[in-house]
Amino acid sequence: MSTSFKRGMLGLLLVIPSFLILLVVVIIPILYAIRESLIDENGTGFGLANYIRLFTDAAMRKNVLYTLNLTIVSTILTLVISYAMAVYLRFGSGFVVTWIRRLYFVPMFIPGVIATYALITTYSNHGWAPRFLLTLGIDSFPKIIYDYKGLLLANLWFNIPFATMLLSSALAGIPNSVIESARDAGARTLQLFVRFILPLSYKTMWVAATFIFMGVIGSFTAPFLIGANSPQVLGVAMQQVFSSYQETHMASAMAVFMFILCSFMGYFYIRTMVQDADAN
Repeated sequence: MSTSFKRGMLGLLLVIPSFLILLVVVIIPILYAIRESLIDENGTGFGLANYIRLFTDAAMRKNVLYTLNLTIVSTILTLVISYAMAVYLRFGSGFVVTWIRRLYFVPMFIPGVIATYALITTYSNHGWAPRFLLTLGIDSFPKIIYDYKGLLLANLWFNIPFATMLLSSALAGIPNSVIESARDAGARTLQLFVRFILPLSYKTMWVAATFIFMGVIGSFTAPFLIGANSPQVLGVAMQQVFSSYQETHMASAMAVFMFILCSFMGYFYIRTMVQDADAN
């Protein structure tokens, strides 16, 4: 046997275990969920009845729109805040920058359940924040827990540290010589950002947006603990449809729909990685 053939066989043998794990853990469950989602409520035939109900039923449609709204708003706000913080960490200096670098990733190491209960004890009707304001004579506090605002706040808490870390790494890779040359050429701050900083970091921003989108749309812990009863995010609604109403086919349709949305965002991530590989 030739050396190239032996190397090819060795590579194939190394790939097979990973492929088998991917097949059992990812591919087969996806195919099974797609099959289940196409079975009608009588369990006798196949069709798109579950998907039609997902977009025509008033409660289901409200859950879908609510989830998309929360996901898009959370993703945009997280990117804006994280990018601003990353730029400040990259080009700022001083005591504040030093402590932000030390502390901004701390939420990444706090379990989601603990962070969610911290939000409850802080911002609920009997939390310490309303009680503190009450001592100052302020008896009105906005409803945050069991509301859209609470979920938005939780999503920012969970995703800003990770996105800031990604964007900070991208901005750190921009050579100082590029920035200094642009300034010597007379570029103003806005021109420097639009023409140099943003083009050199937007691919990482797409990657961060992909992970934030998929994390928010598939979240369960915070929406289950501090989300409203109606409307609900799809993760909580799917759990109730599956466990409380025993509508497994409908729950599978909801899962497939979420998978399609995540695949759509994953396409941009894969395209970015392919473009980077071709450029290198």
